[in-house]
Amino acid sequence: MLKRILLTAVLLTIPLAFLGAFFFYPLVNILRLSVTAVALEELVTRPYYGRILWFTLWQAVLSTLLTLIVGLPAAYLFAHYQFQGKAALRALVTIPFVMPTVVVAAAFRALWGANGPINQTLMTLFALEKAPIRIDQTITIILLAHVFFNVAVVVRLVGGFWANLNPRLKEAAQTLGASRLRAFGEVTLPLLRPSLISASLLVFLFTFTSFGVILILGGPTFSTIETEIYRQYVTFLRADVAAVLALIQITFTFLLMLIYARWQQRTAVSLDFRPQKTNLRRAQTWREKLFVGLVIAGLVIFLVSPLLALVAQSFINRQGDFTLAYYQALSLSRRGSVIFIPPLTAVRNSIGYALLTVLLAGLLGLLTASLLVRPSRWRGWLDPVFMLPLGVSAVTLGFGFVVTYDSLRTSALLILIAHTLVAFPFVVRSLMPVMQGIKPSLREAAAVMGASPVQTWREVDLPIVGRAFLVAAVFAFTVSMGEFGATSFIVRPNSGFLTMPIAIQRFLGQPGALNFGQAMAMSSILMLVSAVGFLAIERFRFANIGEF
Repeated sequence: MLKRILLTAVLLTIPLAFLGAFFFYPLVNILRLSVTAVALEELVTRPYYGRILWFTLWQAVLSTLLTLIVGLPAAYLFAHYQFQGKAALRALVTIPFVMPTVVVAAAFRALWGANGPINQTLMTLFALEKAPIRIDQTITIILLAHVFFNVAVVVRLVGGFWANLNPRLKEAAQTLGASRLRAFGEVTLPLLRPSLISASLLVFLFTFTSFGVILILGGPTFSTIETEIYRQYVTFLRADVAAVLALIQITFTFLLMLIYARWQQRTAVSLDFRPQKTNLRRAQTWREKLFVGLVIAGLVIFLVSPLLALVAQSFINRQGDFTLAYYQALSLSRRGSVIFIPPLTAVRNSIGYALLTVLLAGLLGLLTASLLVRPSRWRGWLDPVFMLPLGVSAVTLGFGFVVTYDSLRTSALLILIAHTLVAFPFVVRSLMPVMQGIKPSLREAAAVMGASPVQTWREVDLPIVGRAFLVAAVFAFTVSMGEFGATSFIVRPNSGFLTMPIAIQRFLGQPGALNFGQAMAMSSILMLVSAVGFLAIERFRFANIGEF
């Protein structure tokens, strides 16, 4: 018994030490830097920062409302109708959410840019000399990208919840004389409220901490707290002001999560859930068929067109001819290039970081999940402690790293640590549901038959946990491949450790057809990796269990 306690304590020390050194300590340094009279006075007296805080808030609110408007009809479609190609459409809806933000930004630049297919078609049809639609570096394209990125949250959370509601509750209300609209407002909507608020909160947090979309699509015109932290430190060398902004963001995020957790505890009620097939039916009337057709067509056009435009722009030059020049240029190191290394080296770096992240985050996550599934009086506070990195943006983590471990920026180690910290909670949450679901009787039966603990783990646990670990590994790989916020702080301008997202952002920030074409080519490669990773997750997820 004593040996088991000591072993548990030793193993628990490893992930806690990792979080202490690379999460809590950098956050403490941010707090230390932010407590300066000069930075606080500047933040209070300059209206510029007030406008940034206000823009960050209202664009997140508006993005959330628009995402709900687009996502709710799609959620209803998936919850109530059976149609051909439903599984493929569900995957299509979710793929944008797992895309790196720089890829989403590049896709919208490809679709809505002056040389994009929409403007080029309009110019040809109406014999125009200039592109009629100019939404690059406007709030419109930012909101469109946010909706594109987050509509899967509403479909997954609200649609999944809606599909399991007992249909007899609504039918009973209609039997008592309520119209369909009144039955929805007084019966269905209150039951959906927990999932609606959960989805709204997540979308709000994602858009409140938006970085890549604002930085690339908004340009210098728009700035949120995230992008301003980056600009204050990287451009103006004001670590104290960046620290104050980071502290404001951390405080707001944690207060919002705390309020939501308290609300959820007080309003939780037991519901009479039914299997999803209970609510599913084929469209019968012409109104239902029209609704299903319009929603499917709208989703396909809205979600596919940016991705197709991205791929097309990587193969078509400014003259409209097919070319492989942009992909061929990825292996070359041009004089005066904005990334200082052959672009293909950035691809190699990203793959290397991703593989090492799988190893480190996988080992730490497996160790942490194994400890958390054991009955313990400490589990109640250990679980949220290990999930804290999910509540802090990658930009804030990257800023904390550079003010704490600036000497490590000349090596690739700090980038690897940042990727591991970002991927670590996803690994834990992918493993825990499956590990909790293993019946103790299986292990007991193996022990009765004479199996040693090692044999029991190999013959009982490993076949079940193996698929979940594969899902976790794919999560870690795709998260690392697309990580942009923390890496943008850590990588130096002339470093040889650039990753694909950083290279894409730098290409997009420079004029010239070749720079833009290389950004499209690298974004297409990164999109393909992310899409394949997501499909692998869906394929290997154990019995559809998982918290992401």
